[in-house]
Amino acid sequence: MPEATSPGASLERAAEGIALLRLSRPARLNALDDQAVRLIGELLDRVDDDDGCRVLIVTGEGRGFCAGFDLSMAGDAPGSEHGETQAWMKRQELFAGLVTRLRGLRQPVIAAVNGPANGAGLGIALAAEIRIAAKSASFNAAFVKVGMSSCDIGVSWLLPRAVGSSRSFEMMLTGRIVQSEEAARIGLVSEVVEDDALMPRALEMAQSIAANSAFAVWMTKRGGWANLESASLAAAIELENRTQILARSTGDLQRAAQALLSRRKAGA
Repeated sequence: MPEATSPGASLERAAEGIALLRLSRPARLNALDDQAVRLIGELLDRVDDDDGCRVLIVTGEGRGFCAGFDLSMAGDAPGSEHGETQAWMKRQELFAGLVTRLRGLRQPVIAAVNGPANGAGLGIALAAEIRIAAKSASFNAAFVKVGMSSCDIGVSWLLPRAVGSSRSFEMMLTGRIVQSEEAARIGLVSEVVEDDALMPRALEMAQSIAANSAFAVWMTKRGGWANLESASLAAAIELENRTQILARSTGDLQRAAQALLSRRKAGA
């Protein structure tokens, strides 16, 4: 994967099979403007098209993960001269599309949260399958603090599935800051590490995922998200059954079984 660096975001190869997307507006704690959001979308397309990429790590440059929507743009939206409501809806859909784009990737996403994840930054972190936090990380549904609904960029769907409905409503209604240790305690993140250990730990986890069958990992991501929306246990199992038979057709199960039997025979 060729590296790409532009104002707003950069993409690089962190290790074999592992891409690193870095949000890069450090002077504004990586707050998102329209240009940055469009660029991130383009970089995610590159990740999705790269058959050699097995896992994506998302982090922020400098002291922050992502401070959310850049409030310097709050006065106007591109194209407002043709209708303010239409222009703001277009911008809203552009920003919210980051979450569905991350979720739709074939590759699992690890959010390495290295500082504040506010508003849209919280939404991006929640869109990842796995979240690891540095001790300096913090989280809040900042939307309500600036006169907007906290039901934004997928947070009202993703957050209660991570922490439960009561904690989710409390976070969204107050907009309070949740520090890293609390985030781990309530299930918002998988673990908390020292700041200088964040990227090594994210890379270690990415490598453990990349060591597995690419198709099996892809189907696990797809099935896991799909069954969060499943209407019943029976419907979830129906999907699982078909996915397993599809996965078997790759031959990975047969190869893994043969390798295991060979190791056992060699140790006998």
